[in-house]
Amino acid sequence: MFHTVTPQDAVAHLQPEIWARVNRLHIRKMIAEYAHEQIIQPSYRHVKEGWVCYVLTADQQGVEYRFRAKILRLNHWYIQTESIEKLVNGKAVALDALAFIVEFSEQLNMDPAMLPVYMEEVSATLYGSAYIHAQEAPSSAYLAGAGYQEIEHAMTGHPRFIANNGRVGFDAADYRGFAPEAATPFALLWLAGHHSCTEFTSILPLDYAQVKQQELGQLAADFDAILESKGLDAADYYFIPVHPWQWYNKLANIFAPDIAANKLVLLGYGKDQYLPQQSIRTFFNIDRPEKFYVKTALSILNMGYVRGLSPYFMRTTPGINEWVNTLVLQDAYLQETGFCTLREIAATGYSNSYYTQATKTDNPYKKMLAALWRESPLSRIEPGQRIMTMAALLHVDTQGQALLPALIRLSGLDADAWLKQYIHIYMSPLLHCFYQHDMVFMPHGENIILVLEDHVPVRSIMKDIGEEVSVLSEDIVLPEVASRLRVSVPDEVRTLPLFTQIFDGIFRFVAAILEEHMDYSEKRFWELVAEVVLTYCERHPQLEHKFRQFDLFVKEISPDALNRLQISNNRQLRNRANPFDVPSIGIVDNPIAAYRPATFFTKMQVV
Repeated sequence: MFHTVTPQDAVAHLQPEIWARVNRLHIRKMIAEYAHEQIIQPSYRHVKEGWVCYVLTADQQGVEYRFRAKILRLNHWYIQTESIEKLVNGKAVALDALAFIVEFSEQLNMDPAMLPVYMEEVSATLYGSAYIHAQEAPSSAYLAGAGYQEIEHAMTGHPRFIANNGRVGFDAADYRGFAPEAATPFALLWLAGHHSCTEFTSILPLDYAQVKQQELGQLAADFDAILESKGLDAADYYFIPVHPWQWYNKLANIFAPDIAANKLVLLGYGKDQYLPQQSIRTFFNIDRPEKFYVKTALSILNMGYVRGLSPYFMRTTPGINEWVNTLVLQDAYLQETGFCTLREIAATGYSNSYYTQATKTDNPYKKMLAALWRESPLSRIEPGQRIMTMAALLHVDTQGQALLPALIRLSGLDADAWLKQYIHIYMSPLLHCFYQHDMVFMPHGENIILVLEDHVPVRSIMKDIGEEVSVLSEDIVLPEVASRLRVSVPDEVRTLPLFTQIFDGIFRFVAAILEEHMDYSEKRFWELVAEVVLTYCERHPQLEHKFRQFDLFVKEISPDALNRLQISNNRQLRNRANPFDVPSIGIVDNPIAAYRPATFFTKMQVV
């Protein structure tokens, strides 16, 4: 094996006290998020010491859960962790997250064929959580002032998904070698793909020779020599970085015919050491941080998708990134806010002719060998600035302490000033892209990098452009290379990405953390959100017709239900051709509707 973990090491972190703790925390998340999406329906019992006591009845007779909670805006369940207890025929028993899934399988309405895989993903998520707890992970107070990579590897996964770190396909040794939280540096393997099967694309003036030389240095010539020693012409091949797991588990056997025919040639390991980022298949060069990020296909099942990369998508990814980046650079307001994108500047993809011909439909076998290079975020910051994944704002450490309050304290600002600045630099550019350019991103925590000065956010950087940008209007002129970005959606649901990704996916959790860890009123937080929206509207009176048509102050909204999506299909959350055809959490009150001024749209002035 390419890395070794003893049988004892593989389970050393699975200790009774740690296991009990992570199961309690995960059941808290299960109840909160399933109830948020109205998959389960806790029943009101009574009020005690300012908390409402609830009971949750399982499908299995005699099984119930009791807990204390407060319901915040957007139907967010703020549950008192230590109050959760499980009763079986009136007798208290230990909390068990996998048992919870079995006990509520009918209410979850999951296909019986999918249930075991979902349980495997949850079990793997618990395994990883136990590992983090056993390692005495850094405290939130420490992380608030830590470096980019330290913060990156302390993150614990998507706040909404119950099965958020499944990584089905990794064994216990793979976990220690490749999981982001394990933070084990490793080298990438390099293959050579023949031009007849491989494409390389890049933004101008960057070309293949430059990427090859920058990423490999002297090793590029050594790899050329390997090809020449086989009687092959190096000029007929493109070099492709691959994840070691992908080579051993997929490529070496599935691509065996192409390897035997020298269409695909193993070159060996690169010299640079990389660390996996939260997304698992994106890697940061720790030997030369100024070099590009590398993103590779990694055919494990994780959080709703098999994490391959499409050679077809790679063909147009650099062009799409250049088009989006040019739009951002030419927009005065976006430049004023400091918003920028991390360009995916080069990509390569290898098409396996057997699987391409065998099926016309999209499938993971067509996405096993591709890679892209993305700019390093270090290229986008100035002296005195540092960067932090926005996911950190939702982080709670193993001792139950949140990072966000620690970061605000470090800044020396009061909470109102810090939060309003954060909301502005995060949300205002996204509002502008939506209203001015009919364009939406996927701005979840892992996709946004915050630029900080003196612990205060001053700019936001958007990444993962090629796969997660959509243009919602038929009127926007797109270059041919970016044509796949266009998504046709009814006007009445165009604001859904804003309400789902920003309000429900980020701000709901920020508000809850402030309420729980700072005793900061969620009402005040949503008032600040409304102020930022109104300030943006006042700055752009020429877009008044858009503000009327796509109103963010509507009384009720229906964000997407992400766990319902995963439960219904744990291999494809969204259909790219129709990404808005998804279940909702149901109708909830819009938390900023109450702050709509009576004179809205009638007295807008240019600030």
